[in-house]
Amino acid sequence: MGKVIGIDLGTTNCCVAVMEGGVPQVVPNKDGGRTTPSIVGFTEKGERLVGQIAKRQAVTNPRNTIYAVKRLIGRKFKSPEVQNALRFLPYEVTEAANGDVRIRVRDRDYSPPEVSAMVLAKLKEMAEEFLEDEISEAIITVPAYFDDSQRQATKDAGRIAGLKVSRIINEPTAASLAYRLNEQAEKRIVVYDLGGGTFDVSILQLGDGVFEVKSTSGDTFLGGEDFDQRIVEWLLAEFQKKEGIDLKGDRLALQRLKEAAEKSKCELSLESRSEINLPFIAADAKGPKHLSCVLTREQFEELVSDLVEKTRKPCLDALQMAGLKAEEIDEVLLVGGQTRTPKVIEAVRSIFGREPSRDKNPEEVVGIGASIQGAILQGEVKDMVLLDVTPLSLGLETRGGMFTKLIDRNTTIPTRKAKIFTTVVDNQAKVEVNVLQGEREIASYNKSLGRFELVGIPAAPKGVPQIEVTFDIDSNGIVHVSARDQSTGKEQKIVVTPSGGLSEKEITEIIEDAKKNADADRRKAELNRVQARLEGLLESNLKSFNEFGSLLDADKQGTVRRILENARRALQGSSISESTKCLEKLGEASAILTDVILYAPQGGGKTAPGGSGSEPEPTEEI
Repeated sequence: MGKVIGIDLGTTNCCVAVMEGGVPQVVPNKDGGRTTPSIVGFTEKGERLVGQIAKRQAVTNPRNTIYAVKRLIGRKFKSPEVQNALRFLPYEVTEAANGDVRIRVRDRDYSPPEVSAMVLAKLKEMAEEFLEDEISEAIITVPAYFDDSQRQATKDAGRIAGLKVSRIINEPTAASLAYRLNEQAEKRIVVYDLGGGTFDVSILQLGDGVFEVKSTSGDTFLGGEDFDQRIVEWLLAEFQKKEGIDLKGDRLALQRLKEAAEKSKCELSLESRSEINLPFIAADAKGPKHLSCVLTREQFEELVSDLVEKTRKPCLDALQMAGLKAEEIDEVLLVGGQTRTPKVIEAVRSIFGREPSRDKNPEEVVGIGASIQGAILQGEVKDMVLLDVTPLSLGLETRGGMFTKLIDRNTTIPTRKAKIFTTVVDNQAKVEVNVLQGEREIASYNKSLGRFELVGIPAAPKGVPQIEVTFDIDSNGIVHVSARDQSTGKEQKIVVTPSGGLSEKEITEIIEDAKKNADADRRKAELNRVQARLEGLLESNLKSFNEFGSLLDADKQGTVRRILENARRALQGSSISESTKCLEKLGEASAILTDVILYAPQGGGKTAPGGSGSEPEPTEEI
């Protein structure tokens, strides 16, 4: 049986590792580097270049060199993230017929998973040369806040590259495995992961070989690429101020600026100033122009201060969700190349009140952790269990436009949950299942991941059919949903493949919106529940009154009519208390009608309206 390799498919760089002799080994590339640029280039002759060799020719071939594709994977072309990226990417990005992203290179369109697969194939080749053996399986890591679409797209990329993706795991979780391979002590740790394109923070409980994720938060569009861009924008402004030339439309110049920005950023992690010299960056009637300037660490930190600050709230949210205070954290681990920045280290120290651990290479720990997970699956590493969580709640839309959760956010995965639902109207032959992801009680405020229909439901009064809806999240965090009519056994199921990824706005505001609107949502949800019961009881009382009302004396007829009319008005209103009162009064009307039905000449055996005793909790309707 061949080895299972671990792959950190990063926005800027990738890392592949494998367990050898009980020790995780980072696989070097042909240049001797332990990380490989996530870059693909296409030459005029049609040759495809991957990694460092593609990066070297990026300056002279910017339109045909693809980088940061991880920011595009699993997203729609019109998403805010893609539209923002278009302002800076030198290569052409287009919209596919279905709204997906496509990358145009030399008159051919590539999907983001295809481009990612080229990088993965290169890493697979490196591992095979290193091990002198064929590789067919891999563990691939993704940001903790990647949604289902992005996870599926990553898995597809692996399959295109010729790899069976044994598991998709979250990057912070993988990193914790790398830090704590041989440690059994109980600890609460924070993994602060600021990479090239994404930011994640996870809180884990470690003990007795169990790695349990307690909470996770983050931002799917925040990382080192944004830090680089701030330097690029500063350089553009400085050059225009000095030379009066705007370089924003010059793709070649922009690529040179990007490389210079990345180099300067790295230098400023170690030095207090960085000299940037780019000769012949432009020309005008007076001749060639050169860019020469100095960027200090102080200036750089001012440029990126808001980006660093954006990591604070997810950290605080993760602590709150885990039910912990900063002082209860035993250790903070830094992951991702951008955590080398002194300003970031300072922010982490401020948030958690302690010095973060920096004894591992932050650019390698995720790949190493992935290889450990591969060894766990193969049985090579024993007495170690990884328990990850789902980042957002999952459920479906129910009657009244409500969101009914089946699986709460930060539930340990894999997990499975089923619930019985019923129909809304008499003789309803089909139900539509709208699968939702989010935290709001109102369905429309959450993200729809997919829809499907269960058809062929036998004719029956509303509320009679029993439809079991099951949500199943596998170990990769991918969602499977099924609906089954219990009377016929008919079933419909889907693996949720949403039409687009969560937007930055959605992913950053989704929890905050839920908090802000929690009270209003609860009131609306309660009103919907009360009125659903009110409507059902009103309908049954109306049927009984129309059939048996003439047997009541005039006073009781008047009483029942007033109750029914008040209930009708309450259904048109928005008062929970009024609807609740009417619900109680309908109980009185039911009692009056029950008496006349039971003693009517032909009333024996009739079902009393609303029944007797306490009313059972109704099955939710879809």
